[in-house]
Amino acid sequence: MSESAVMARRRSVVSFLGRRWALLFLLLETVLYCIIADGFFTLHTFQLVFVSGIPLFLLGIAETYVIITGGIDLSVGFIYGCASVISAKLIVALIAAGLSHPLAILIGSLATLVIGSIPGYINGMLVARLNVPPFIATYSMLSVTYGISELIVEGSQAGNLPYLASVIGSANLAYYIPGRGLSFFSHVRVPRGTDVISLIPVMVIVALIFVLIFAYLLRSTKFGQHTYAIGGSVDAAVRSGINVKGHLERVYTISAFLATVAGVIYMLQYVEGKSDAGAPFLLDSIVAVVIGGASLYGGVGTVGGTLIGALLLSVLETGLRVMGVPTFTIYIIVGVILIIAVLVDQFFPERTET
Repeated sequence: MSESAVMARRRSVVSFLGRRWALLFLLLETVLYCIIADGFFTLHTFQLVFVSGIPLFLLGIAETYVIITGGIDLSVGFIYGCASVISAKLIVALIAAGLSHPLAILIGSLATLVIGSIPGYINGMLVARLNVPPFIATYSMLSVTYGISELIVEGSQAGNLPYLASVIGSANLAYYIPGRGLSFFSHVRVPRGTDVISLIPVMVIVALIFVLIFAYLLRSTKFGQHTYAIGGSVDAAVRSGINVKGHLERVYTISAFLATVAGVIYMLQYVEGKSDAGAPFLLDSIVAVVIGGASLYGGVGTVGGTLIGALLLSVLETGLRVMGVPTFTIYIIVGVILIIAVLVDQFFPERTET
């Protein structure tokens, strides 16, 4: 084999590793934890990876849409917290008004999805029509939504939710009952002391449904094509007839909507609303997008890549906690991984995850 062929093959291998490093890192860390971390290779741990990853999945996709357009949304974490507070307060108020618990949860959750999308629309107007830089516009909305949440809860947490909320939030699609096999949605009427094994949390399924919907929207529709076009070149998008201002408003609204979905899920899982519930996920959601192959310069990124990035972080943090690593050390490691992701983005600007 000639020297030029060897060099070409070497460049091809390096390019492949650069494009797929996140997936390889995810596989490597999973295998490593299974070997060195006692208690990691269990059904409960893998369920925890996906359950704790729900905010990352949804906020990561929210950031994916915005980052592809060349912007950034710093408000998603606190829209998440605000949504958890508003949904909790609405449900309690509706029950006090005489509605049944199921109807109050349904109406309160749906109303929150509408209310929680409003900050995103305002972000879009500020960025698209008033030319406010995305960083400034969304950081301002971060402060506004956090302040609203704190005013509502008055420094405490929104609680007193009905028991049905916790039942929904902790439900599983299926259960394994020894001696009886699978039972879907319910494990009632089993002898006391039976070791029922929970499978596939319902909230994970709900989150993945939204993931699939918005993955399809980005990848297979004209809306998705316009999103990439705006990120590639705003001027070219305008010349091709795209309503850039209106599109950006919709993109930021989608971002807030997905953050609101995550907030409602949090309320059901933890049976409370907490104004700063999403604060830890703001950095992580951006890291997940960059790790997944999106460029901070815009025009590049996929939902599939973001999911890989989110899983990488969720597995990393879960494994470190299983090993008893302090929280602040975890923050340092996540920051280092972000630096690595940005450097890879610099060396392999053409990379995308499929």
